Amino acid sequence: MSSSGGIQIPGRLPLLLTQEGVLLPGSTMRLSVDTPRNMQLVRSRLLRGTSLKSTIIGVIPNTRDPEHEADELPTLHSIGTAGLAVQVVGSNWPKPHYTLLITGVCRFRVSSLLKQRPFALAEVEQLDKLEELTSTEEVTAEDGELQELSQRFYQAALQLVGMLDMSVPVVAKLRRLLDSLPRETLPDVVASMIRATNKEKLQVLDAVSLEERFKKTLPLLTRQIEGLKLLQKTRSPRPDDEKRVFSVRKGAVFPGRQFSLDEEGEDEDGDDTAALERKVHRANMPEAALKVCVKELKRLKKMPQSMPEYALTRNYLDLMVELPWSKSTKDCLDIQAARILLDNDHYAMDKLKRRVLEYLAVRQLKASLKGPILCFVGPPGVGKTSVGRSIARTLGREFHRIALGGVCDQSDIRGHRRTYVGSMPGRIINGLKTVGVNNPVFLLDEVDKLGKSLQGDPAAALLEVLDPEQNHSFTDHYLNVAFDLSQVLFIATANTTATIPPALLDRMEVLQVPGYTQEEKVEIAHRHLIPNQLEQHGLTPQQLQIPQDSTQEVITRYTREAGVRSLERKIGAICRAVAVKVAEGQKVTKPEEPVPATGERRKTEVTHLLLTFFFLKMAAPPEMPIVIDHIALKDILGPPLFDMEVSERLTLPGVALGLAWTPLGGEIMFVEASRTEGEGQLTLTGQLGDVMKESAHLAISWLRANAKRYRLTNMVGGPDPMEGTDIHLHFPAGAVTKDGPSAGVTIVTCLASLFSSRLVRSDIAMTGEITLRGLVLPVGGIKDKVLAAHRAGVKRVILPKRNEKDLEELPANVRAELDFITATNLDEVLNAAFDGGFPGTASTHTHPQLLSKL
Repeated sequence: MSSSGGIQIPGRLPLLLTQEGVLLPGSTMRLSVDTPRNMQLVRSRLLRGTSLKSTIIGVIPNTRDPEHEADELPTLHSIGTAGLAVQVVGSNWPKPHYTLLITGVCRFRVSSLLKQRPFALAEVEQLDKLEELTSTEEVTAEDGELQELSQRFYQAALQLVGMLDMSVPVVAKLRRLLDSLPRETLPDVVASMIRATNKEKLQVLDAVSLEERFKKTLPLLTRQIEGLKLLQKTRSPRPDDEKRVFSVRKGAVFPGRQFSLDEEGEDEDGDDTAALERKVHRANMPEAALKVCVKELKRLKKMPQSMPEYALTRNYLDLMVELPWSKSTKDCLDIQAARILLDNDHYAMDKLKRRVLEYLAVRQLKASLKGPILCFVGPPGVGKTSVGRSIARTLGREFHRIALGGVCDQSDIRGHRRTYVGSMPGRIINGLKTVGVNNPVFLLDEVDKLGKSLQGDPAAALLEVLDPEQNHSFTDHYLNVAFDLSQVLFIATANTTATIPPALLDRMEVLQVPGYTQEEKVEIAHRHLIPNQLEQHGLTPQQLQIPQDSTQEVITRYTREAGVRSLERKIGAICRAVAVKVAEGQKVTKPEEPVPATGERRKTEVTHLLLTFFFLKMAAPPEMPIVIDHIALKDILGPPLFDMEVSERLTLPGVALGLAWTPLGGEIMFVEASRTEGEGQLTLTGQLGDVMKESAHLAISWLRANAKRYRLTNMVGGPDPMEGTDIHLHFPAGAVTKDGPSAGVTIVTCLASLFSSRLVRSDIAMTGEITLRGLVLPVGGIKDKVLAAHRAGVKRVILPKRNEKDLEELPANVRAELDFITATNLDEVLNAAFDGGFPGTASTHTHPQLLSKL
């Protein structure tokens, strides 16, 4: 029996030029036809023809596009496959094209190309029929070697089919075809069935001799068998699945069916629930989660793929498989290396570094320590986010940042329930999927800026996440099974704790991150900011140098902040200005040599050369390095933004300098007062909150009660300071909202200065709250306030006596440069705020001592 099955092809065949693959005799292939020449062939021969011969065309594998070739014959392969067009389907999307289903019949050789337009037509010579005659007449001479090759090939094909699951109907049919097909058709059938490249299939097509065809195909078949063996060894030893590593694709074999093996072990046309089931069992998830996944798998197998719920279930199972139920990274617990790394990354921040080293030390002693919940609270620009990243590097863990600013939906934290299309897990579960381990460092950035809306309160949703006693069984609405978050190191950042709900704040360990001193800023600038900006702007230290004096001037006169962000921007502006100078200097070129001349022309050219040399000398590149001094700072950054205005504003009575805390750090705050004739009214301006207004009324009441002791009078000389007098109390910078129990002392001092017409010392600032009896109460934010006073050039600071313990947190250089006065009552405050004391304080009547009657 011939491979052509007795079909005699015509002597002239229209040629279909394809670049999609190689069609072999005995196989079926789908081809897409979209070129003008091939589409004209389909319209003229296949759609209009009625006889069997009209549906036979020649398929030529082509590696180049012949549409733009003047001579097409060199671009055509000399050997092709005569194919029978079984099916023709047309479509207009995305562009007009036809899809052909073609079954290979036999090989042919192109003798000559008869025409090129409207489609290629060639005179051909049928090859497989000639080979059949040769093989039958001369079989006695070559019987030995050919029979041996044929038998080896047949046994290898049986071995390959035997490694598949015979219970599958397609595999059983393939086994029967091996016995029914002629031996000379096996190379083409097997070559089209196994995984091979187009180049290898082209070599099989070019093998006209049957013996050569066996030799070309046998190595491909052996490689497929070895690959199958290797894949079976790497898979889990489950007898039911070992024979299903390779699935069978539907195809066609002439005159029967053809089947193709996929090396990946997936059925292209069917579902891959078996592979998904294997992934579920390998995920090492807890028993409860595994039970849910097995239940969903059973539902998935019974569900048609066209149902919308199929995609939802499949996405859910994919997420369950990808979650790191038992994957974790090993902590780096070298305390000495961790200390060096933290010191190199960040200057100062001793409290944060000490807390991280404590965590490492406890982890060394007890490996099952739950991850702490830390909250870094401080003004912007002090490095809260970057120190969280450094902590992850120190521990050798993965790092993931979750920005919570503006989040107002609890589903962002706990996920959506799987009741509608588009549901998805929350940010916590998504972050775990992204990092791929169950013990990363999660940075919850801006936790104080969470919102609240009709979709719920995300801060309340964080209660379970940030509770060490509850997050070992965190339940996301999408997963609906518990996930252990106890090994995650959560770090939250905030500018203030005032807007964090008390229940959430109670679950976190708050670490205050105050602003930097001027000395610390100088050190940070020269260690980190300046080298970083030089690298970003393409400069080197040999081109730009910023001395410490210039850095100090930028800090004091161009930036007034707790962090270093504005400082980094100013350094960037300096680098940009220097980059312009460097770039201009590199573009200066030497003048061209003048052409020799005589007479007046020679004089003109010499003059021109001297002028050119003069201007080039003026435009010469600057000498390197460029050193930034105070003159260069003024040229680049402009006039100073901040001047030392404290002494200038305290030149009139009724002005005092207070200290305030804001989310942006500590600030100095001027309090001004004036009085006019009136009806004893008090006017307050300057965006004051309720607490600040109450402090003002409290100060007025205390001064009126003690007016005689301090000899305070009104405008008409009466003993009551408010009689016939209107008081206007103003807090400048009114656009900035001010509130908090820390301005009582400052308001009393300001009004005492107004009523006594005495000046408050220009080098003193104060903070503290008062009572109606004149006691000074402690306040918060002492470190930030003192640093603000230090930045403003203040030399003396009045603090409540009970805040004396907070001075230990201050750097040693700040404590040495400032003079601190602690007060327990307003008498001590007024005595320290005025030069020579305040009138009346020295002769203050002492309260009579009360004896106990017990």
